[in-house]
Amino acid sequence: MKTLLYFAFFIWLSPSLQSCSLLAAAGFSSQGQPVKKVSEKQTLPTVNLIDHSDWDALLKKYVDENGLVNYDGFLNERDALKKYLNKLAENAPASSWSVEELLAYYINLYNAATVELILENYPVKSIKDIGGAWTKPRVTVGDKMLSLGGIENGILRKMNEPRIHFAINCASFSCPVLLNEAYTATRMESQLEKAAFRFINGDKNNITPDNPKLSQIFNWYAKDFKVNGKKEVVGYINKYSKIKIVEGAKLSYLKYNWNLNKS
Repeated sequence: MKTLLYFAFFIWLSPSLQSCSLLAAAGFSSQGQPVKKVSEKQTLPTVNLIDHSDWDALLKKYVDENGLVNYDGFLNERDALKKYLNKLAENAPASSWSVEELLAYYINLYNAATVELILENYPVKSIKDIGGAWTKPRVTVGDKMLSLGGIENGILRKMNEPRIHFAINCASFSCPVLLNEAYTATRMESQLEKAAFRFINGDKNNITPDNPKLSQIFNWYAKDFKVNGKKEVVGYINKYSKIKIVEGAKLSYLKYNWNLNKS
């Protein structure tokens, strides 16, 4: 009987597994990595513990202003990318790190590991063509192996910072753009603000006062977007949107384009 119940549950769940959020949820574990929650009042660090300049240089060379990625160029410097990922692996985060240092580490780790995943399977039309893209443990941190889903759901989403959804990039056209600079602890606030403003006012959403068409990110991760501690997607968007959505507006969501964000 239990077997039948499990089978029925799997059949019910299968269609939902097409969404990025649930695919990532399957690789939920943080593998014991340190997590800190962002507080409303905090002082940015004045020194970066981890040097992300190698990743910054690669991003400046191979990601354009629109966030499109030159994967052929990255292929030519794949050794440099691997060297950066190895540096992160050998400098695992500690609980003594500031929340900004942890955010910079995990955001850059997620983005760099995603680029490496594409290069491992290149040429590929979509990250969804790669088996276990978000669920397979493939990212080394210290003596642990994390999945991309684990970094996103098990770590970053637990840090009480919804702007991470605008900073991490899943190598697809409908994802928030890959910033062509590395995130750093000392610039974290301004970089996250830039990412949020750019995503909400960009072509990933079609915002009107009465009938806004939003990115699926605001659907999949709706509970993460809060105002005064309460779930409020519209209120959160209005903090950044040039066009304000009126109360009671009917929300709809755009089809997600999973094609590779290749330049």
